[in-house]
Amino acid sequence: MSKPEYDAQWYDRMYNNRAMVPDFGTYFERWGQASVSARHQACSTSVPYGTHPTESLDVFPANRPEAPVLVFIHGGYWQFLDKFDHSFVAPPFQAAGCTVVVPNYALCPAVTVPDITLQMVRSLAWVWRHIAEFGGDPGHITVVGHSAGGHLAAMLMACDWPVFGRDLPKDLVHNAMSISGLHELESVRRSPLLQSGLLLTDEDVLKASPAWLPAPARGELVCLVGSEESEEFLRQNALMQQVWGPKRVPKALAIPGRQHFSMLDALCEPGHAVHRMACDLLGV
Repeated sequence: MSKPEYDAQWYDRMYNNRAMVPDFGTYFERWGQASVSARHQACSTSVPYGTHPTESLDVFPANRPEAPVLVFIHGGYWQFLDKFDHSFVAPPFQAAGCTVVVPNYALCPAVTVPDITLQMVRSLAWVWRHIAEFGGDPGHITVVGHSAGGHLAAMLMACDWPVFGRDLPKDLVHNAMSISGLHELESVRRSPLLQSGLLLTDEDVLKASPAWLPAPARGELVCLVGSEESEEFLRQNALMQQVWGPKRVPKALAIPGRQHFSMLDALCEPGHAVHRMACDLLGV
């Protein structure tokens, strides 16, 4: 019999961010309003990067040529939310001189987590091949992801790019940041609340847990989590530095006074340590 603190209900509590932040709805409402405003500025929306209806991305260009590129991947436990919910991430980084790309992906259970990972591979390949048309520098791509997006950012760091295209460089992703990311999926699978929609198999867990993949040969992954997040999110955040080592993961930090949703606010607050670390990765 499993220990009570590690039974299915324990994992549900550890991964139920909305229960831990009762006013979570105010974040989504505010983000939605700010995203509408962001899209009223100069941007190209729903540019296809593949053939599936969900395979599109939005590009928010910088006001200068050859700008470093930030690709932001949204969260939602691979089951919820949309790129249009996260356009608000773009303006603070455009103001810092970056071109911002926000890709969409299909949602579970219609697809699997490995399927979504491959969609993000296709989106990054598109960015490398086409972002110069929007003023971005394909040689300077940084990926930032929140929650499930943090998982996908780490997976893209681990990607062997030439396997997916002979023209793609090994260091296509220059650097990455995982904010409140999920880096091994076996524990996620133990939450009935999540598994009912994710339907993770043994093969999925093996293929799509970045902590169980070899560390990349180049680049840096920064892992950040809110100090007020659950025990599991704190563990997941520290895990990548433990397995990939401090050379590849130089920072695995818990940010004081922040929870799962306010961590994304911190990314977008110029002057906040999280925003500054992202700008450092981008070189701006």
